Amino acid sequence: MAQNKTQVTATDPADFIAAVDHPQRRDDAQVLDALFRHVTGFQPRMWGPSIIGYGQYHYRYDSGREGDFLATGFSPRKANQVIYILPGYTDFGPILDRLGKWKKGKSCLYITKLADVDLSVLEELIRAGLDDLNSRWPVQPT
Repeated sequence: MAQNKTQVTATDPADFIAAVDHPQRRDDAQVLDALFRHVTGFQPRMWGPSIIGYGQYHYRYDSGREGDFLATGFSPRKANQVIYILPGYTDFGPILDRLGKWKKGKSCLYITKLADVDLSVLEELIRAGLDDLNSRWPVQPT
């Protein structure tokens, strides 16, 4: 079976954040790094060339496919911050209703700037996503 395309790399997350071109994205990434460290208690690791992940889990599907993936994290992209906190198992609508301005992808949120969201609600959402994921697949520190 094929492995995940997104694997842990040796890149230092702090170096990656420091190299973000857009000043607002870089500043927001520093805030997000501190927030994710605080909420998860995990040290960040780079997953692929552009995702900063906190914690990881091993999954095994009924089909036999298995692998490891980041438990939660973010990526400072050109147009917005991509927040990976929605494992897709649970409806977090009541929390998202209080978050602020965002768009939803399949398993992520797109936030243009952190000033558009309530960071305490984002913290709550990260914790809820991790707790939900951990109830299905044990989350391990990175």
